[in-house]
Amino acid sequence: MGTAITVIIIILVILVILALIGMSSYNGFVKSRNLIQESWRQIDVELNRRYELIPNLVETVRAYAAHERNTLEDVTRLRSQAQQLSQSEGALPSQQRADVEAELSGAVRNLIVSVEAYPDLKSNQNFLELQRQLAETEDRIAAGRRFYNANVRVYNTKIESVPTNIIANMFNFEKATYFQVDEPAVRQAPDVNFGEIAYRGDQDQRQLPPQQAAPPVQFDDRQGDLLPNPQEYQQPPQGYQSPQQGGSQAPPQPGGYMPPETGPQNPNQR
Repeated sequence: MGTAITVIIIILVILVILALIGMSSYNGFVKSRNLIQESWRQIDVELNRRYELIPNLVETVRAYAAHERNTLEDVTRLRSQAQQLSQSEGALPSQQRADVEAELSGAVRNLIVSVEAYPDLKSNQNFLELQRQLAETEDRIAAGRRFYNANVRVYNTKIESVPTNIIANMFNFEKATYFQVDEPAVRQAPDVNFGEIAYRGDQDQRQLPPQQAAPPVQFDDRQGDLLPNPQEYQQPPQGYQSPQQGGSQAPPQPGGYMPPETGPQNPNQR
């Protein structure tokens, strides 16, 4: 009888532990899902702000660059399509909307680049203000996208991991969709050419004048004096006459050095 009670108590303890684990996993899923929805709402606010700025940008560009008709039509079409998807979707975005928003970002970017050929438009204050606001909006969208994708990664990892995947299957927690930019032009890193910089550095070094080597120096063991270059010492100055030619004294030496006198020397003088 006592053994049966012990087994029942053990089973109840195991069930209680499993129930606590299940409740903790369920609450974790709810928390992660709410965090994803909150982070997406922040992105959605910036996307709606971009929807409001794009018509003004299109009208401003059309007044100065009517030849960019195809680009303007693409921006208008994608803006309308993205706005319709935002109104028909629920709390989380679909992959279709993520693709349309990525295409819209690329179309707006191409429109900004195409106006580089119109100096009058580039100096228009209204266009410059719209360009600044769109750039700030795109930066906030990129920051919100990174935060949203980080939360989606944590949520999807819980759905695929053991044992939380059991709770996900029991309560129909589905994987969330990443809000990614798949356009190659957006992902491409800026091209920085270091070859020209290195070439210029080498060119500057080549332009430097060559350094002249210092003449070799000899040391006099007898008096501890530095001797000049022997070649320079052996060559007499211009206009010097030797004693055989009528000269009276030895030539002055470079650096004020006088050669030692010839003849026997007293050893005590050393």
